Amino acid sequence: MHGIGGNRARYAPVKSALTSSLGDALALAQAYVTVLGTSELYVADLDAIEGRAAQYGMHHRLSRIARSWIDAGVRSEADACALIDAGADRVVVGLETLPAFEMLHAMVSRFGADRVAFSLDLRDGVPLAGAEELRAMTPRDLARRAVDAGVETVIVLDLARVGGLGGFNEPMLRELRAALPGVDLIAGGGVRDQADLDRLAAAGANGALVATALHRGVIGRGLP
Repeated sequence: MHGIGGNRARYAPVKSALTSSLGDALALAQAYVTVLGTSELYVADLDAIEGRAAQYGMHHRLSRIARSWIDAGVRSEADACALIDAGADRVVVGLETLPAFEMLHAMVSRFGADRVAFSLDLRDGVPLAGAEELRAMTPRDLARRAVDAGVETVIVLDLARVGGLGGFNEPMLRELRAALPGVDLIAGGGVRDQADLDRLAAAGANGALVATALHRGVIGRGLP
């Protein structure tokens, strides 16, 4: 599905310049690899994030196409185990579904920091915490707690910016970069073009999640 502003009621099957198949996750993943030369995929399982059954069969098939980072609404170690068994190279634990940082620490201790990433889920810079005890914390404090739990990779994902090509949250990224030296920061939401990727790198990002700009052909293999 094509995410638009984090409003899941508006999500629609992905129409992409990379493939003629509408809303076909496997065809799109294959196109990322063959057309763009992608080696890693970020996958959000919206069914699981919203509390329905995870699509483990699909995750297994996607993991055979490329290395997969998968957010499937992980709420427990058992959920993380199931994703790894399905082929996930890295389990993404989102703030939206995280019950407590003690659980995140247990996951990192069990699977290793190279198999677990924390997604700092935001909407217009405001944390989207599912657990009540986390809702009063600032983005910086939440990210710090994740790192204290053993995480070495933090995805800064502003859902309000997803799918809109409106630019990324640069002040937030710079604040987190200053607060978390040595941590891999991955920016998600709003990347418009190559110039945005250059600005992300200058702001301290180690990587970016990009989708809409790829589907529209603004960013692709061989572009400057």
